[in-house]
Amino acid sequence: MSNHPALRRQTLADLLHRTAARLPNKPGILCGDTCWTWAQFDAVVSRLAAGLHAQGLAKGEHVGVLARNSHGFAALRFALARLGAVMVPVNFMLNADEAGYILRHAGVKLLAMDSGLAALGREAALRDTQISRFLWLPSEEPSTCPADCLDFKVLAATDLAQSPCPEPDFNGQHLLQIVYTSGTESLPKGAMLTHSAVIDQYVSCIVEGEMAESDTVLHALPLYHCAQLDVFLGPSVYLGSTSVITAKPTPENLLPLVARHRISQFFLPPTVWIGLLRSPLFELHDLSSLRKGYYGASIMPVAVMRELIERIPQMRLWNFYGQTEIAPLATVLKPEDQLRKPGSAGRPAINVETRVVDDQMNDVRVGEVGEIVHRSPQLLLGYFHDPERTAAAFEGGWFHSGDLGVIDDEGYISVVDRKKDMIKTGGENVASREVEEALYRLAGVSEVAVIGLPHPRWIEAVTAVVVLKPGVLLDEAAVIAHCAGQLAHFKVPKGVVFVDALPKNPSGKLLKRDLRLRFEGQFGPA
Repeated sequence: MSNHPALRRQTLADLLHRTAARLPNKPGILCGDTCWTWAQFDAVVSRLAAGLHAQGLAKGEHVGVLARNSHGFAALRFALARLGAVMVPVNFMLNADEAGYILRHAGVKLLAMDSGLAALGREAALRDTQISRFLWLPSEEPSTCPADCLDFKVLAATDLAQSPCPEPDFNGQHLLQIVYTSGTESLPKGAMLTHSAVIDQYVSCIVEGEMAESDTVLHALPLYHCAQLDVFLGPSVYLGSTSVITAKPTPENLLPLVARHRISQFFLPPTVWIGLLRSPLFELHDLSSLRKGYYGASIMPVAVMRELIERIPQMRLWNFYGQTEIAPLATVLKPEDQLRKPGSAGRPAINVETRVVDDQMNDVRVGEVGEIVHRSPQLLLGYFHDPERTAAAFEGGWFHSGDLGVIDDEGYISVVDRKKDMIKTGGENVASREVEEALYRLAGVSEVAVIGLPHPRWIEAVTAVVVLKPGVLLDEAAVIAHCAGQLAHFKVPKGVVFVDALPKNPSGKLLKRDLRLRFEGQFGPA
């Protein structure tokens, strides 16, 4: 029996290499004016990995990525995987303090960034991080690399005869990425995911989402987010589906791209699907190639779902529910159930076991509310440098999602609330406690509760319910302006409600559900 390490190795880099061997001349990655076949993409990745290795990047080193979608982002993702380096993607909508915390906590020394985010990257790097070098990534639009940055184009032209790419000496259990996720705490947690966890998740996506090599996939939502990166781009590379990458998820950009490239598969959160439907350009473009549509991050309003079915009748819809810690797909609502089970998150994916339990880890009865918990090879190893929250997340031998749900007599799960008071607004997660802490720093605020309320555009709008100190006068504009100076823009409240007191139970616990019911019509019909 041979134990040569390469014989049974299964890493992201191996997936790409096999796709390039199977489909060398098929268009693989398209972005702006760049078009790489799978063989060309694999070669670029190898040369980039060799160039980074020659610059001293070692296996296990943490590399931050602060960039919008591009062919460069995709190539770097697989080059780091080929070297065994660990990717730390950063949400580019964070401010410098927030991004700096992630870079500092993850121990990042090399930060990849693009022209549109260079200023933010440099400012974040000054927040007591270990960053000593920057890597300049090409964007969808042409840009020039500054003199103080490593140049992607130079590294991707590395002569492999002079500087060969090292043979990977690790396997699927090696750490692939640390993805930071917001919780109820003000500081985010770094979910550690291995190659194997992410690849097992690819299998779930491919099987449950009926993805195929013949698909042409449009990747428009940010690749820093695990949904676009690992539910769609990764499986596309695994299968050899043609991938069209763009950084601009606007109707003016997306609709022409769908028509021009004959896109067959497409993921958007409900807010962006709504934007497409409301665009005057919708009727002017041929969308007949669309066969598979996916949504997630929040529930699709039934009226919008019916409109999508009516206006793109050949397109079937899937709801993908999950979270970063499970890489991220957990449950799926399939096309045949969209109208039969509206609002449901569906049933567990093929590589996931899911229960809805009470506080003693007993399965709840049909229709009762409990916490959604999972077991899966897709799960994170734990939270980086955070053993306490890791232990809490895996208490009882299951991963605790923090989401509250109900299960019906057919095993379909519906998410009804979030233990962690997470607000999902426009596809982004906002921890209510973080916004509350910012508001408590505003002089004159006595008490505050931040909740998500139904909104026709954002699905959920961050809303502050504020109790003022006696004799204090504050208006909505002042509260919003205060938050805008301290938080990323998507975390800033869309509305402020002033009340005399917040509802609480006899033990003093704040009853946010009562507030949601009281003010659910604040922004009109959802």
